[in-house]
Amino acid sequence: MIDHSFGFYGIAFFAIILLRYFLIAGGTYLFFYSPFSQVFINHPLQYQSPTWQSIWHDIKLSVLSAGIFALAAAFIMSGYSWGITRLYSYPQQYGFWYLGISYVAVLILQDTYFYFTHRLFHHRLLFSWLHRGHHCSRHPTPWTSFAFDPLEAVVQSLFLVGIVFIIPLHLITLIAVLVTMTVWAVVNHLGIDRLPLSFPHDWLGRWFIGPAHHSIHHLKYRVHYGLYFTFWDKLLGTHDPDYEEQMRSRGCRFQ
Repeated sequence: MIDHSFGFYGIAFFAIILLRYFLIAGGTYLFFYSPFSQVFINHPLQYQSPTWQSIWHDIKLSVLSAGIFALAAAFIMSGYSWGITRLYSYPQQYGFWYLGISYVAVLILQDTYFYFTHRLFHHRLLFSWLHRGHHCSRHPTPWTSFAFDPLEAVVQSLFLVGIVFIIPLHLITLIAVLVTMTVWAVVNHLGIDRLPLSFPHDWLGRWFIGPAHHSIHHLKYRVHYGLYFTFWDKLLGTHDPDYEEQMRSRGCRFQ
């Protein structure tokens, strides 16, 4: 592997993260908010289209977040070059089976970290400093998926920085986690009206967070703090008690 300076990594990752954001969030927005997408919209729940002012606000926050995550990525890659992380490049080192195990383990740990920090951000003393910007989009769009307040972006990036010093991770596993995080965030910020409510609210709906689940968080604030899974919300009483009944009344089945 060729070693580069921290500055090189920072600039390169800033460009990569921004490109990823505009391709995935922008592409998803263009598809689901285009005239063609009318066939997907749940018209009884359709909200007013977001304003360009709201979208521009989300994009500006996302650019700031990209810079913060780029610095975290630069630190991780510099640490890998210096041999001080637990990242590795040869899959045989821990076996191919470990790639899947470590991937699932990181998602579970990240969801746990996100739940408790996200819930903390909603404390009245911290909300305006750490999370208000994200909630300016009461009805989120894919552009909202990466719109973190700067301090929130720092806190969330610390998980990625810390995990590479704790758990042995193949570089491909780390990339897979980042891709999962990006795609999941974009889907969850589609809005409650952009997909059939049955997605993903059959048997998957008991365990995984989808756009309807997260849209309720943007509307009610005090429920649904998880990132991927509903486990912590249900265990700690922050799952909307009316959620499943509302979904059933709209034709969704929880089996």
